[in-house]
Amino acid sequence: MDYFLELFLGGLTRGSIYALIALGYTMVYGIIQLINFAHGEIYMIGAFTALIVASILTLLGWNQVAIILIASLVAVVYSSAYGFTIEKVAYKPLRHAPRLSALISAIGMSLFLQNYVLLAQTSDFLPFPSLIPDFNFLKNYEHIVRSSEIVIYATTAIVMVLLTFMIKFTKMGKAMRATAQDREMAMLVGVDVNRVISVTFIIGSATAALGGVLIASHIGQINFYIGFIAGIKAFVAAVLGGIGSMPGAVLGSLVLGWTESFFTGYVSSDYEDVFAFLFLVFILIFRPAGILGRSDTDKV
Repeated sequence: MDYFLELFLGGLTRGSIYALIALGYTMVYGIIQLINFAHGEIYMIGAFTALIVASILTLLGWNQVAIILIASLVAVVYSSAYGFTIEKVAYKPLRHAPRLSALISAIGMSLFLQNYVLLAQTSDFLPFPSLIPDFNFLKNYEHIVRSSEIVIYATTAIVMVLLTFMIKFTKMGKAMRATAQDREMAMLVGVDVNRVISVTFIIGSATAALGGVLIASHIGQINFYIGFIAGIKAFVAAVLGGIGSMPGAVLGSLVLGWTESFFTGYVSSDYEDVFAFLFLVFILIFRPAGILGRSDTDKV
């Protein structure tokens, strides 16, 4: 039973991190109907930013709680600036171009950011300090769940609640929903569509960066390539749940995380990625729009 619970919580950890990235994918797709394939690199840049800030603050003798909070805040702000810049550089000039052009631009931006970090840092894995303190109430359960995992669960839940509240009850959220439903009509009624798109990229980048900081602190190492793998899996999770649906992104992420965890634990870790993608294909055969996605129907 302990082993099953360990796998369940491990899958929940994976799924929570995938969800923080997948939310950015699904928000951007919902607004502009395009996939930001540079999104995974924002996750990676957030982790590297936190590592640099944490290293400086550690040398200055700051305490552990202050380090994780400040490092996370700086990583979120810095990565959000990257997300804002990517939208202005790679997407806005191609907003009325064929979708393939924007897709190629996003892939190019992803490769650029990977190699930029590779040249600025190193190709080797770098150790990442464990910034999250141990909780005393988990002392007898550390073989099953760690304090860093509890923080990941709580952070993902809080982010989901805040995003849901923002989209349903704030003026910006209403503008996002209007833009997603009909961009031209939203412009006609006075919605600043350019601002809405920029804010969407900023929010998506912030959640991805937060995920990068948390998982790096949990695992204890990072390198320049972690964004590509995590980004692809988060994209798979968003498609699995129903691209464009926020609850679908979270559900798809959790399903993917648990699928990988249980397959690794009970079958083999060598083929966990293969099984995850086969599971995606299986789901999409029966639910082409994803678990919570809705198929678009053409009106005649």
